[in-house]
Amino acid sequence: MSLVMTQKKQNIIQAVSEYGQRLFGFIRGKVSTPEDAEDILQEVWYQLSNRPETGMVESLSGWLYEVARNKITDNYRKKKTDAFPDTENGEEEWVVPAFMTSDQTDPETEQLKKLFYETLFDALQELPEKQRSVFILNELEDMTLQEIADKEQENIKTIISRKRYAVQHLRNRLAFLYDEFLNE
Repeated sequence: MSLVMTQKKQNIIQAVSEYGQRLFGFIRGKVSTPEDAEDILQEVWYQLSNRPETGMVESLSGWLYEVARNKITDNYRKKKTDAFPDTENGEEEWVVPAFMTSDQTDPETEQLKKLFYETLFDALQELPEKQRSVFILNELEDMTLQEIADKEQENIKTIISRKRYAVQHLRNRLAFLYDEFLNE
């Protein structure tokens, strides 16, 4: 093994020893499972090992945390569609973040609830009237989609489609809140 390879290996071993525990704790606080945190940490070490010269990183700590943040973001993007599953009949499922149903009354939770409601109602106003109506009747007034179809004298598939478009729009508009708080 060449002197350069030996030095690179030593630099990586030292980085793992010095930053491994803290970096894992940082990642673990931002993802939903320990397994995800371990996978992301492995990706960080892999990326470090693929750098041509590990000793040339000006601030190794800063570089490691920046790579970890990027990998966490990639993980959220990859799993975002998993957070919002479709139901078996093709109807979009609306998922309410845990903090919205929490009994906590601390100022931070109350502020989050307020932000969520404001964003939700702004996003609802952006929807076409028929999509907004289906969403409100189904999700907020607990009418079944079949009841809405009967009331509106529309085909059930049309109602399902309107609900799907509404949920997709709301997911996009509320994605930042889900990214931050769904995995609490």
